[in-house]
Amino acid sequence: MQQPNTSLTFLVKKHAPEMITPASPTPRELKHLSDIDDQDGLRLLIPLIQFYRKDPKMGNKNPASVIREALAKVLVFYYPLAGRLKEGPGRKLMVDCAGEGVLFIEAEADVNMKQFGETLHPPFPCLKKLLCYVPGSDSVVGSPLILIQVTHLLCGGFIFTARVNHTMFDAKGMVQFLTALGEIAQGASAPSILPVWQRELLFARDPPCATFTHHEYEEVQDMKEKVHTVDEMMEKSFFFGPNELSALRRFVPDNLKSCSTFDVVTACIWRCRTIALQPNPEDNMRLMFFVDARTKLNPPIPIGYYGNCSVIPFVISKARDLSNKNLDHVLKLVMKAKSIISEEYVRSTTDLMVIKGRPHFNIASTYIISSLTRSGFNDVDFGWGKATFGGPAEEEIIPEVFSYYMPSTNSNGEFGIMVPITLRSLAMENFVKELSIMLMSDAQLKVLKRVY
Repeated sequence: MQQPNTSLTFLVKKHAPEMITPASPTPRELKHLSDIDDQDGLRLLIPLIQFYRKDPKMGNKNPASVIREALAKVLVFYYPLAGRLKEGPGRKLMVDCAGEGVLFIEAEADVNMKQFGETLHPPFPCLKKLLCYVPGSDSVVGSPLILIQVTHLLCGGFIFTARVNHTMFDAKGMVQFLTALGEIAQGASAPSILPVWQRELLFARDPPCATFTHHEYEEVQDMKEKVHTVDEMMEKSFFFGPNELSALRRFVPDNLKSCSTFDVVTACIWRCRTIALQPNPEDNMRLMFFVDARTKLNPPIPIGYYGNCSVIPFVISKARDLSNKNLDHVLKLVMKAKSIISEEYVRSTTDLMVIKGRPHFNIASTYIISSLTRSGFNDVDFGWGKATFGGPAEEEIIPEVFSYYMPSTNSNGEFGIMVPITLRSLAMENFVKELSIMLMSDAQLKVLKRVY
């Protein structure tokens, strides 16, 4: 477990917000989103944060000025992002491409990067001060689709933050756009990967026909009862490096040795989390995770496509089985859920969106995971080198049921996965205890008489 400096406080002076429009004229048109894009669960703004250290080779260049100028140029290629969403019949979302622009704020903070802690990871102190916010800009429909803030630090580094409309792109699409912004900031005349719209590739069939059951989109029940106030919640980040992964793989039987790191970590966390929550043993506990479906279609989704292209396989198990059976029980469930993702599953999902009116995925008794370990947020470079940390700033989709997996290094420089977890205080204590037991040596486990 790694602890950030959550007690850190600092002041941020923000300049007046600016609307950055495309640097040259762009097409005036109406563009429909796909039937994956406009589902209810993606109608939100995702906060991103990137930390950059001072780079002597950049001299006295102002990163805010560099990024501001590049933003206007990249919007010529990504011109739908300068538009505004509208909602049509059947809750169908579309972009009015009128070139209205995206919001941009330059700011200064009286803090240096070292004060954020030795290892950068969520939760970040004073996050709201670092995120661009303009009254009236937080609606999914009718507001700017991107809001960016560049905050200068006393050490010469800076923090790049953005609030992006999730209906416009998934993590891969977000990184593609940010990479293009970075390339133009460094002098390129065009992105190395040109953007592809083609949202019709993920339109529902005519007539729509859902051929899978899709428990992940069953009617949401008791959502309000599952959400607790911020004061009751705790967020901690857990690092899974070579030692932790080796410890967990001890419990993987020979017939499941082909399992991925994602499979093992997910099985471990879901099991520990269930034990920590102490549900009724007969309760059905649910797990969902986002899977990139770009390669599942024939032909595959083209390179450059930046829309949402993920589906959400669903896993269910009785709480007593998760808590009492060996880890391989959970592992098999996760691996089986991944194996069912096919082109027909993707098509069935798009059809269901139209049939059911673009429903929200089910969060009742559910844990949801989005793995960003290969997304490339850390690789985004505006000219000051790669980000020291890059990725989502917080779990916006109801923190208590949602976690990101992010690439990270520990204090020893070992590469691994960082997993922020949000739970009620007592449940967090239980989770830390249970995870610690799973990571114990064989001799220690034998003394405890615990079997996994």
